Amino acid sequence: MGNLPILPTISTTFIVLSAITVAIGWWQIKQREIEKHRKTMTLAGIFAVIFFIIYASRTLFLGNTSFGGPDDIKIYYTVFLIFHISLATVGAVLGITSLWTGYKQRLGFHRKLGPVTSIVWFFTGITGVAVYLLLYVFYHGGETTSLIKAILGG
Repeated sequence: MGNLPILPTISTTFIVLSAITVAIGWWQIKQREIEKHRKTMTLAGIFAVIFFIIYASRTLFLGNTSFGGPDDIKIYYTVFLIFHISLATVGAVLGITSLWTGYKQRLGFHRKLGPVTSIVWFFTGITGVAVYLLLYVFYHGGETTSLIKAILGG
């Protein structure tokens, strides 16, 4: 655990910070602290965007790291990774929509969407940390290569 890769560690930290601030924002709205909620959820969105910029930049310029663990669990990792990517995509769309409806004062829809978005985002954060742990902590990462090769194991 002494030699963790810097960019994946930083990007994972930002997604964790995003999930934590979403939890704080959820608590704030339950306390009817609307302005604090708005600021905290904006910060959660900023953390998520920073994560995405780091992740996308690393993917474009360096590639992604393939799974370096045992071959007999690689298929489980791959299925889990595809689940995480799908969840993250849905979470991002829900997050953007939740922020937008909040800013536009479409509060009826925002109140219904917000809790769903938060739960999806928590699971996105948890599964993202699990992917990070599997790639860089529990096992040494495999080859760093393009996204398609990393997912499909080419």
